[in-house]
Amino acid sequence: MILPIRTSIRPRRTPYANYALIGVNVVIFFLQYHTDPHTGGVGFRPWVLQFMLTPVHPYLWQFVSYAFLHGGLMHIFGNMFFLYLFGNNVNDKLGTVGYLCFYLAGAVFSGIGHTILSNTPILGASGAVAAVTGAYLVLFPQTLITVLYWFFFIGTMEISALYFIAFKLIFIDNVITRYTPYVAYNAHLAGYAFGIIAVLLMLASGLITGSGFDLWSMLKLWNRRRRYRDAVSSGYDPFTGQRKAKRIRVREIKTPAQRQQEEEIRRLREDITNRMLERNLPAAVQVYLQLIELDSEQVLSRQYLLDIANQLAGESKHAESAQAYEKFLAHYSNYEYVEQVELMLGILYSRYLHQPDLAVKYLKSAAGKLSDPGQVRMCRDELAKLHS
Repeated sequence: MILPIRTSIRPRRTPYANYALIGVNVVIFFLQYHTDPHTGGVGFRPWVLQFMLTPVHPYLWQFVSYAFLHGGLMHIFGNMFFLYLFGNNVNDKLGTVGYLCFYLAGAVFSGIGHTILSNTPILGASGAVAAVTGAYLVLFPQTLITVLYWFFFIGTMEISALYFIAFKLIFIDNVITRYTPYVAYNAHLAGYAFGIIAVLLMLASGLITGSGFDLWSMLKLWNRRRRYRDAVSSGYDPFTGQRKAKRIRVREIKTPAQRQQEEEIRRLREDITNRMLERNLPAAVQVYLQLIELDSEQVLSRQYLLDIANQLAGESKHAESAQAYEKFLAHYSNYEYVEQVELMLGILYSRYLHQPDLAVKYLKSAAGKLSDPGQVRMCRDELAKLHS
């Protein structure tokens, strides 16, 4: 038996939409049931049957309403647990309105998938939760899921989200072991398909910003490597644009010291990635400082470098923070909020590093791009102090 119990990341903002969905599902669950005065048993209230999804004669509202009904305590507990586990971070990424729309669309599409492939009435949020889980797979495939297992003994282990969701939750639970009666496997698969495809399309079109570690970025990197291998194997030189008449293998000779340095750099970069996935920024900063001391030309991914620069500023490591921001601007000048980075650099050079020329340079550049009134006022006040 295997049960996921937590993920290696936490949402940066409170996932109000996900909490609200869980609350609404729980309230409706308790409203569904009543005690029959004749038999004394507990059962559905009469109105529940009108809001279940009945594939033979479905009403439009049933494609949403069925997802807020549940058939028992374990049914709602399982769905809400998985919604809490995976939905909080998806809510953080998509925003409140975007997440609500995505969740409801997941319910609709999973209901459509069930209706096409089955004629059994269904109820439950599992199709919408599957869509949210599919979105988590695309957005955070490299995060770790802590899994509780018990067979002959009990323990925990960490599994990559990509493998756990793709193989365990989707392939094994919904394709291989379709044995449990009254489980809407087709609705689950339709929900997973919708969640994965919809979020991939949003990342590809730029509707949501990628992190460099999402599934779309992984696919693009794989495709670039594939194209490069194909080009090189055919004799094409991508640097000169010409085909090579003869391929000559040249092996670079490295000293033991160079190999040791490269291995240490690789280890430090992996350590930074692990600390960032754990959201342990202070530890990531310490490893980053070791990395740039070893090789000052090392560059991290856009989000990691920005997070570390912000953390350095928060720890009053002003010189190191300014260097990180400078490196960020040099490599990611097309960042959509570049003016905020320039504002931070200007303030660092003005207030803490006492380099007024650099401060004026960055503050003037930021002043022409800032839109937030508070930030515009801060920028102008700082420039006025420098010119006084």
